[in-house]
Amino acid sequence: MKFLLLLLLVLTSKLVISQEITFPQSWVGNWKGELEWFRTGKKESQKVNMELRIQRGDSTGNYTWQIIYGSAAEDNRPYLLKAKDITNGHWVIDELNGIILDQFWVGKKFCGAFTVMNNTIVNNYWIEDEKLMVEFYSISAKPIATTGSGTEESPSVDSYKIGSYQKAVLQRVK
Repeated sequence: MKFLLLLLLVLTSKLVISQEITFPQSWVGNWKGELEWFRTGKKESQKVNMELRIQRGDSTGNYTWQIIYGSAAEDNRPYLLKAKDITNGHWVIDELNGIILDQFWVGKKFCGAFTVMNNTIVNNYWIEDEKLMVEFYSISAKPIATTGSGTEESPSVDSYKIGSYQKAVLQRVK
């Protein structure tokens, strides 16, 4: 009985490890769905079709990371996904225009944060129930308030406006 439990534990841990190691290989494919965009203070969300196309790239180990909003004619963003330090879960998305976004594999999610035009964008991608889940938060880069007295018991704390939240559930298509 102990041997069976030990064998089950070993097989389960190898399965979990192998799932993490297979990023981005197991994510390769064309994903489609609807992105819902919620803006702070607005009752209605905006909906737009979204695609994420991840394909094996060149012999250097890069992958294509192409995001399409609406249609390819409307908003087509052909990027490259590159390994920076796989051992430490560090990747980059190269926008091919001088902008390179650092991304990290954290807790079975592909995550990143960057600031552009006074907004910090936090993104998360993960697979759940064979669907690719996508989240984006847009946060003002300038604090709207600073509270606390700046002491050890009450450190200074900055608060930021959340401008919007976007979420998409994408399904792999052939």
